[in-house]
Parts: sequence; C-alpha cells; structure tokens
Amino acid sequence: MQTVVLGTSGTTPQDVVDVARHGARVELSTEAVQALAAAREVVDALAAKPEPVYGVSTGFGALATRHIGHELRAQLQRNIVRSHAAGMGPRVEREVVRALMFLRLKTLASGRTGVRPEVARTMADVLNAGITPVVHEYGSLGCSGDLAPLSHCALALMGEGDAEGPDGQVRPAGELLAAHGIAPVELREKEGLALLNGTDGMLGMLVMALADLDTLYKSADVTAALSLEALLGTEKVLEPELHAIRPHPGQAASAANMLAVLKGSGLTGHFQAGEAPRVQDAYSIRCAPQVAGAGRDTLAHARLVAERELAAAVDNPVVLPNGEVRSNGNFHGAPVAYVLDFLAIAAADLGSIAERRTDRLLDKNRSHGLPPFLAEDAGVDSGLMIAQYTQAALVSEMKRLAVPASADSIPSSAMQEDHVSMGWSAARKLRTAIGNLTRIIAVELYAATRGVELRAGLTPAPASRAVITALREAGVQGPGPDRFLAPDLAAADAFVRGGGVVAAVEPVTGPLA
Repeated sequence: MQTVVLGTSGTTPQDVVDVARHGARVELSTEAVQALAAAREVVDALAAKPEPVYGVSTGFGALATRHIGHELRAQLQRNIVRSHAAGMGPRVEREVVRALMFLRLKTLASGRTGVRPEVARTMADVLNAGITPVVHEYGSLGCSGDLAPLSHCALALMGEGDAEGPDGQVRPAGELLAAHGIAPVELREKEGLALLNGTDGMLGMLVMALADLDTLYKSADVTAALSLEALLGTEKVLEPELHAIRPHPGQAASAANMLAVLKGSGLTGHFQAGEAPRVQDAYSIRCAPQVAGAGRDTLAHARLVAERELAAAVDNPVVLPNGEVRSNGNFHGAPVAYVLDFLAIAAADLGSIAERRTDRLLDKNRSHGLPPFLAEDAGVDSGLMIAQYTQAALVSEMKRLAVPASADSIPSSAMQEDHVSMGWSAARKLRTAIGNLTRIIAVELYAATRGVELRAGLTPAPASRAVITALREAGVQGPGPDRFLAPDLAAADAFVRGGGVVAAVEPVTGPLA
C-alpha cells in the first residue's frame, strides 16, 4: 500500500487524493515529530505561567475573557470538542472525512499548533486503521475552521461519538479504537482547540473537485468534438493561429484537444444535399473552446489557491518560529470559499453549453440531416427526447448551485465571529454540481456518439471511433428502436465518471492538455 509521509512543509494535491480516495497510509517524518515536540515545549512553558494565553489558559471565542485554572484545563479541552461536535443532517462522504482529517494532520505536523506528537500519531493511526468518524452535513460556517466537522473527528480521537469501521459498519468510536489497539487521546492545553481550528474540510473538497474537473474538462472537449462531427461542423475554427491572437491558455488547450480528436475525420465540413453552405457554426459549437477555456483558466487559479493552502499551517493561536504564541485570523475561509464558488459558476456554464449542443443534435431543423431526436422511426420512437429533458433539469439545478455561498455571512459567537466565509457550504454545493456536470456530459456523449453513427457513408475520426468502441464495450448501446433508456444513461455516466472518455482517446491523440 502506498505511504504518504508528512513533514513540516505541507503536502500535495495528489497526496490528498491518495489518502482520501485510495486509502494510502500516513506517516509522520522525523522532522515533523521533532517540530511537534519543540512547539509543545513552548505551550507547556506558557501553561505554567500565571498570565492568561488564549487557547491555553482561557475560554474560547466570546468566552475568551475567562482565565482557566490548571485543574480545569483538561476538562476545558474535552468540553470544546464535545460542545462543538454539534453537526446535523446526513453523513458526509467517507472521502471528505478522510481528506479533512489528513489535512488537519498536515497542519499539526507543521509544528505550529503546539499539540504533542502523540496526538498527531493517534490521528495517523485512525486514518491508517480505516476508521472514519461520522461527520454531518451542517455545522460549519467556514470561519474559525470547519468547526463542527472537525469536532466530530476530534471526538473520535477521544474515543467518543460514532465512527465507521473499515468494514463499513458504524459503531461507537471507542469500540473501534480498542479493536485496532489505539488508545484514546487525553487532551491537554490547547490541543482540543488545535484539532478544530482549520479550513481542512473545504480545502479537501476543493482538492478533490480539482481532480474531478480536470478529467471532466478534457471529457467535455471530446464530447464537443463528437458533437461537431455529428453536426458536420467545421474544425477550421480550432486552428492554433486563431487562438494565438486571444492568448488565454485554457482556450488554446481546449481548441487543441478538440482538433486532436477530430484529426482524420471524414465528417467535418460536409453539407447535406440541397442545404445552403454554412458560413459559421452555432455558438455552442464554434465557441466551445472559449467557454471551456475560461473554465480551465478558472481551474488554474483555483489550483494556485489550493497549493498555497496545502503549504499553510492554519490554526489560532499559532506557535511562531521565534517561540511566540500569537493570535491571528488565518482560519478565515474566504480564499478557499471564493474559488469553490468560481468553480461552480464555470461548471454551470460548461454544462449549459453541452446541453445546447445536445438539443441541436436532436432538432431536425438544426441537425443538418439527422433524424428527429435521433430516433429509429420518429413518431413511433421518441429517441432521446426525454434524455435531453433530464439533461436540461440538471443544467437548471447547476445554475441554482452557481449562486455564490461566499457572498453570504451570518454572525455567530455573540458577534465575536461577525463575518464568516460559508466556504463549507460552497464546497458542498460544488460536489453536487460536479455530479450533475458528469451526467450532463454523459448525455451529450450518448447523443453525439449516436449522431456520428447515424452519418452513414461518412467516416469519423480515429479518436471518435475509439470513444464509440469503448462506450459500447462499457454496455452503452448504439442507435436502434426505443428501449429502457435509464440503464444506458447510467452506464454512460459511470463511463464519464471513471475517466473512460479520456482513457479511450489518449492512445490515439496522445495526452490531452
């Protein structure tokens, strides 16, 4: 099994995906253990002094004015975890919880939080045992950290609350720890606070969204090219010199991908008998690289923000290299929240333009000779009419999901936390949007491949033939009389979701950009 080693300088997007989705083991480097121990010495020294220090010998948030005596500090740290584990609603996905825990461990390993090495080792042990705390949908405002989600994870480290075992069964966390030989953590000064105070949930969802969208944008370039072929469009608008004069890198990459897929096509630039020559294709065809390219550039900006966050140590207070313990506002989720919302907007537009191409394929007045709704016997058969309805419903929801969560703020903690990011909410709706976008691309793929196959006597590009062959091998049927359509669409969705589109074309085109 792959092992990810955490040092003091952060982690990589691939490490997050490997731990969250593929169960990679986590280890702490010697450097990280030494940094943890050194920072703990600073906290212990402050704890021994009579002066109050936030998070060490005081209450939290609006209650930070109370000095807490030595005899109550362990109880204080337990209590913050218990009281903050106040989430409600459905369970959050296992991969999200694993990403959240791994990223919190990443910050602990930085040596900036002041927790003992054994706390960090216990979190690594829980991840490696495949124990996943039960975390609920609602409870984070994206400021002072993803508080409730992280608290439910910290609660499991204490042997309290519920967790899912590696067998998928939910049991009391204490039982699961005992079954794997893991001793519950006895929290000391600052440690409860340090386990809660980070943007780890929204960051984990951002990193996984970037991985998913990278595949989906490449897939959308392929389905756009297939639609162009099925509609007998022209590939001339994809030539590099046209995109060089508007030098957005994402646009050039998208156009290059489409051109690579269309290489050797016998369908592009044809006209049906009796049809007036087309001077230009519709915007949904001709402007596909411009729309997908703008989304790609948005991805690039979001990736930059994610990489900065992955190198960050987010906690309050923090132990600085000079030994000072300082309060700060680095836990505010605005940088992550904004890009999560940007991505939801870009994804909605990509889904919208894909649906417009699908609709064009089904309309006999605009499809340049294809049968109505790509039906076998239109009138007797309805073809893909309602598949497009489903796609349109998904697009409509994506437009609602594109409304930014980060534009909202609800004050909390008796107005101490009077401006919050709502980044967790932005991340949750982006996950829904990505699922919808996958289905939308799957419907376009289903329609476009059928349209290409219905162009009798014309030869599609080798890359297009490779996609069609792979799709059919995945159980998605080709043209024919009406049949129960939902299983075909589900199989197409699984094909897109699993990266099948990209995997099919790249042996022909080479790596897509």
